[in-house]
Amino acid sequence: MTPSPGVPHERSVAAIGGSPGLSSFAPWRHRLSVLLVASTLALIFVGGLVTSTGSGLSVPDWPLSYGMVMPPMVGGVFYEHGHRMVASGVGFLTLVLAVWTARAEGRATLRRLAWGALTAVIAQGVLGGLTVIYLLPTPISVTHACLAQAFFCMTIALAYLTSREWLAATPAREDRARVRSAAVAATAAVFGQLVLGAIMRHIGAGLAVPDFPRMYGRWIPPAEILEQAPVAVHLAHRAGALVVLAFVLRLALRASRDHDLRLARPAQIALGLVFVQIGLGALAVLTGKAVLPTTAHVATGAAILGLCWFTTLRTRRHLRAPAPAPAVAALGDPAVS
Repeated sequence: MTPSPGVPHERSVAAIGGSPGLSSFAPWRHRLSVLLVASTLALIFVGGLVTSTGSGLSVPDWPLSYGMVMPPMVGGVFYEHGHRMVASGVGFLTLVLAVWTARAEGRATLRRLAWGALTAVIAQGVLGGLTVIYLLPTPISVTHACLAQAFFCMTIALAYLTSREWLAATPAREDRARVRSAAVAATAAVFGQLVLGAIMRHIGAGLAVPDFPRMYGRWIPPAEILEQAPVAVHLAHRAGALVVLAFVLRLALRASRDHDLRLARPAQIALGLVFVQIGLGALAVLTGKAVLPTTAHVATGAAILGLCWFTTLRTRRHLRAPAPAPAVAALGDPAVS
């Protein structure tokens, strides 16, 4: 099958007998988007290393590092400049994906999402530079951390919307509404908890309550302690963990009752990771914010958010057992040419 002159390779599934309005499956563009998801999660982990090791100002200038493209990778420079290198790689992948999507994608919504992701990663780079130039101001640092999570969700959407599953699935049934509402609520709860965590990290409140599970040796800390802002933020983050547990548990139960592993599995993994996350948070306190558990805590939070968001997207695009549906193929692929 050879596309007509001037017509993009990936026109619509209708061209091969599928539903109108959907682009054909482009395996390499989908693989690039999946690589972007994995790279973004790695970037969040590396960014957590910068904070956990206190290396945020190890390189005092931006966009160069000590006036060089590649400074000696010693001490905190290894973490801070390494973070910049990984971020540059993610930015490059996003640029390639955005241009490729704009040129080949038939869905206007997906093209806008790709350009939105590129805009977000550029803004993220600028915010990272501003944190250095203005010596780690809390509002910019927190915004930088939160935008990273939002960008991660955008990459997941790009990957899923370009997947064969999304293109082949039929619209969602109304009886999925309960699972969908639980997924949306869990995603919102996790994102709110990540915002609280970012505030706690960047105001230096990670050890404002130095014991766990008790608080200053008590189950209910003294009122005068609660009046201190760092302590209040820290305890709000601990309480937020219970809120997240409740919302993700509700999502896992509703998804499991739906009897579709494609919905139940990510929700159940997210629930398992919530317990891991609580353990990592406890370790971060009990070890005096040791680098490994503290950084893993940041990355695991992002993974929970990603799984809840992915479940939300899956409930948005139904996963009924496929009826005899037209095969979705990549136009222009040698196998179908």
